[in-house]
Amino acid sequence: MDKKRIPLELLLMFSVFVIATCGLIYELVAGALASYLLGDSVKQFSFIIGVYLFSMGVGSYFAKFIKGNLIDKFIEIEILVGIIGGISSVVLFVLFNTLAHFEAVLYLFVFFTGCLVGVEIPLLMNILKDRVQFKDLVSNVFAFDYIGALLASILFPLVLIPQLGIVKTPLFFGLINISIAIFLCFYLKKELSKPISLRIKSIGAFVFLLVLFIFSDKILSFSEEKLYGENVVYTKSSPYQRIVLTRNNREFRLYLNNNLQFSSTDEYRYHEALVHPAMSMAKKIDNILILGGGDGFAVREVLKYKDVKNMTLVDLDGEMTNFFKTNETMRQLNQNSLSNPKLKVINKDAYIWVKENTKKYDVIIIDFPDPSNYSLGKLYSLQFYKELERLATLDTKIVVQTTSPYFAPKSFWCIEKTINQIFPFTSAYHTYVPSFGEWGFSMASFEPINNKIYRKITNLKFYDYNFSQLSYFTKDMKTKDIEVNRLDNQILVRYFDEEWGKVQ
Repeated sequence: MDKKRIPLELLLMFSVFVIATCGLIYELVAGALASYLLGDSVKQFSFIIGVYLFSMGVGSYFAKFIKGNLIDKFIEIEILVGIIGGISSVVLFVLFNTLAHFEAVLYLFVFFTGCLVGVEIPLLMNILKDRVQFKDLVSNVFAFDYIGALLASILFPLVLIPQLGIVKTPLFFGLINISIAIFLCFYLKKELSKPISLRIKSIGAFVFLLVLFIFSDKILSFSEEKLYGENVVYTKSSPYQRIVLTRNNREFRLYLNNNLQFSSTDEYRYHEALVHPAMSMAKKIDNILILGGGDGFAVREVLKYKDVKNMTLVDLDGEMTNFFKTNETMRQLNQNSLSNPKLKVINKDAYIWVKENTKKYDVIIIDFPDPSNYSLGKLYSLQFYKELERLATLDTKIVVQTTSPYFAPKSFWCIEKTINQIFPFTSAYHTYVPSFGEWGFSMASFEPINNKIYRKITNLKFYDYNFSQLSYFTKDMKTKDIEVNRLDNQILVRYFDEEWGKVQ
């Protein structure tokens, strides 16, 4: 008798470990997917975690009403968790562009998954209560539960998302859930009241998820083509973002976390406006710093100036810079700029890198993604520009992309005002980019910005060195009563979410 009890205890304790690992993975996938598709990672993860924990409480409460053979019930719930958690990303990706109330479906998945996971732990404790002493039962169950959660939180960003992606990860863990159910069906057949039925259900569920896992890339491509309305030619989930490249005839478009970064037909207007005003007005251009801009387009524009001796590009995402350095089509677009011997590429958080460095630069070009979440918002903060001040000389020209003054005037002027707290002379300007609309920038310096031109490039497609023409703003692009963006308030993220939420 003892020989049977010990294996059962260990087996069910291992099940606790698997439940905790899989459950947290499903929660993290939901949070990451919501961030990819809906933006504002802090809000999305906060809501997901809150709903998940609440639903676990609901499940734990209703566990006491479960009657009959508890091991049978546990296996059935394990199968349900595997199916619902496993298919969550596939279903949500397919529904995102076709369903008006997408968020309701997202939170239903989170709620049902949390309820089922919440039922499992009390159910296991009821199964084991007559086999294990209570003090050992509680401590062992919670120890395995928390160890599983720790493993999931480590594996998710470091291994699972980079290697499997956002769709295959929950399917993989759904297969693990159901594998446990299959094993229990055979190993505990004498303890079960309906072993044949449970075997059929668990094996059927396993085959279903396995088929989805095998064809998940095709399903994801189909859903992303529906989402973007174009032929998806490249996708990659890095630890930091979802990278999608689409093609429509000769036009290529890059999306990061569902946000358009450039169109190959008109990106030159954006990058010429970003780079050439500062490069032409700087007294020296020996050493250039580019923060962001992992696509290499800003580097391409800087390289048109033969006087440049050294360039440093700091971009967080190594997947991004590697793709634009090695992909043949992207190399043609950026003119192989990321392989230029004058350039040093550093894959690191720009905030940390700026804080750790003291080298002075003649021109600093800042091409970060829009401040759609708090991780990006810190890169537009007063504290960041204060750190950046150490890298500038009296003659340094700094330029920052500052989102749209037409669609998001509060965001635009908030960035401008924040920069002006550190650098006494700033000049806001804007240009029209067909794929984006009206887009803005801000130049900053310790000296007055008077449009004095020190050098010109003759073969530009768009910029004609008439800076004053770009500096005129109509009344509908102006606003008042704007706060400075600080780390402790992150007001810019709220402005951005409020303004772009109306557009979308």
